[in-house]
Amino acid sequence: MGLFFHDCFVNGCDASVLLDDTPNFTGEKTAGPNLNSLRGFEVIDEIKEAVNSACCGNVVSCADILAVAARDSVAILGGPSYQVLLGRRDARTASLNDANSDIPRPIFDFPALLSNFQNHGLDLNDLVLLSGGHTIGLARCTNFRDRIYNETNIKPKFAASLRGICPKEGGDDNTATLDATTANFDTEYFKDLLKLKGLLHSDQELFKGVGSASDGLVQYYNNNPGAFFADFGVSMIKMGNMKPLTGSDGEIRMNCRKIN
Repeated sequence: MGLFFHDCFVNGCDASVLLDDTPNFTGEKTAGPNLNSLRGFEVIDEIKEAVNSACCGNVVSCADILAVAARDSVAILGGPSYQVLLGRRDARTASLNDANSDIPRPIFDFPALLSNFQNHGLDLNDLVLLSGGHTIGLARCTNFRDRIYNETNIKPKFAASLRGICPKEGGDDNTATLDATTANFDTEYFKDLLKLKGLLHSDQELFKGVGSASDGLVQYYNNNPGAFFADFGVSMIKMGNMKPLTGSDGEIRMNCRKIN
């Protein structure tokens, strides 16, 4: 799911994030939000090979594979299944600079998060719902170190437990789970925010306990798992429609790591 999100937020859902660097081309994999963070590239390679074999040719884009794989990973972990619109084509280029500037950072405060999402045609609901995707996955120590040592809106015992994983110096690539039930797609993420146990600064920014609109949404989805499941699918579809390449634009890559 992280691959799909990081792909769509950089010039649309076009599989640009999958392109490897070449001597004459620098892709998005080494951008700050992606380096040593994104996982699953080999899985996409395996899916692409299997789909090409089953279809007796190169007819399904890597961009569509990312969209379907994101949906299926959510469903496999107990989350909702939703209809994925298909027909995307793949980019012939990528942008390191855009990846560095367009993907929301874990240090963002609430106004920066909301502005980032709005710049992509998404709204407050989408921000809270898609952030709820952090019910699965891991984060690197370098992305939550400042929070566990310097922030006050964090449960002290929670911060102390994380300091054993993430020292003040070193261990940048040590990881912690984004919520307490990372192998399950559920509403634990929202419950953790209500307890001031958001791992990332940007996570906890969604709930400050001041009665804001985002506070209300976090409380609502914590109390209504069915609504979260239904609305999450809607937001994923909306994100998946961000500036897709269609028609004669782009191409269908034979190998997701390089242009044809």
